[in-house]
Amino acid sequence: MTSALLTDRYELTMIDAAILGGTHDRPCVFEVFARRLPDGRRYGIVAGTGRLLDLIERFRFTDAELSWLRDEQVVAPATLDWLADYRFGGSIRGYREGEVYFPGSPLLIIEGGFAEAVILETLVLSVLNYDTAVASAAARMVGAAHSRPLAEMGSRRATEQGGVAAARAAYIAGFGATSNLEAGRSWGVPTMGTAAHSFTLLHETEEQAFRAQVAALGPGTTLLVDTYDVTRAVDLAVDVAGPELGAVRIDSGDLPGQVAAVRRQLDARGATSTKITVTNDLDEYAIAALGASPVDSFGVGTAVVTGSGHPAAGLVYKLVARLDADGDWVSVAKKSAAKASVGGRKWPVRSLHDGVATSETIRVGADDPHQVSTGLERSLIVPLIENGVIDSRYRGADGTALARQHRASAIAELPADALRLSRGEPALPTVYVTS
Repeated sequence: MTSALLTDRYELTMIDAAILGGTHDRPCVFEVFARRLPDGRRYGIVAGTGRLLDLIERFRFTDAELSWLRDEQVVAPATLDWLADYRFGGSIRGYREGEVYFPGSPLLIIEGGFAEAVILETLVLSVLNYDTAVASAAARMVGAAHSRPLAEMGSRRATEQGGVAAARAAYIAGFGATSNLEAGRSWGVPTMGTAAHSFTLLHETEEQAFRAQVAALGPGTTLLVDTYDVTRAVDLAVDVAGPELGAVRIDSGDLPGQVAAVRRQLDARGATSTKITVTNDLDEYAIAALGASPVDSFGVGTAVVTGSGHPAAGLVYKLVARLDADGDWVSVAKKSAAKASVGGRKWPVRSLHDGVATSETIRVGADDPHQVSTGLERSLIVPLIENGVIDSRYRGADGTALARQHRASAIAELPADALRLSRGEPALPTVYVTS
């Protein structure tokens, strides 16, 4: 299925005018960056790149799209002819998926003719703004959980495709599983799930429901124990499944007190290896508040798929350089109040001291990855598309797994105070150096 109309009309009207004016093929450089992090956040996590590469590959105007544009008189016939042959033939470099970023970080650098690059703006931003927001929130939850597993279970609080994207982004950020089956099929995210309250309510008694679930899934299953009375349900769960019961799930109530009481009850019944998982509208702060409780795992829904209060990362797509008539690159940038940007082609590196990140250093006017010093700086840019050819390493389930691994190593470089949940400034300063 084509992704060509997942865009805004002004992308095409700009191209229409540029073709008329003869400037549509002028070589340009666009950047995706955030002017600031969400209020109080100390870092962000890049996500969505693997999905975006697939969508760019499918960005084609078929007869159906062209006919609709013609009927709606969106663009002139010459532009329709140009769109009919559209294939992105430029190059895209960017931060690896799973990378940590800060204000001004050039997450994506798109080079090509004006028309072929500007037409991708809305598609790029719609993917990266959402996926990055989810991953950034999920990473905070992972930090608050202190190595205890988290499962993403928020599909019912997102759009049908947004739920898949959120599951993937949360997995990249360190969640261990998702309830969303399409995310498992498409992206290789481990899936999990047992039963909801409706399954208990289906049966005449809670005991019948537990016995049916254990008969189907074995004693290692997770039984939901808060449909009626938690204390009675925990006793029933151990009676039915025995001390080998895999886990109990608690989805309501005063969680710190409830969890402690259930742990004592399970231990007293000999179910010392039975795990306790909690859900109930958790976010990073609720997870942190359970730090001293005997919780074994967490299930997070609404908060993670909505970016925990910041459903978009605030990324923008701006022209930063263009080639002039003499073949020289000219830096361009907005100068408007509160929305000023830094023009010029860039090469960002992460400056390090003893393996700990100290700054986001962005070299303006540089485009040579070999300028970095091993051990002192780490280049942040990798090629994603070269002359229209997509690097397959960053796609599919393998690309998702690679992004997850990279996120862990990137987080490990941050100074300790970067992981605090309290409001604060970005953990690293962004330093611009003119080459």
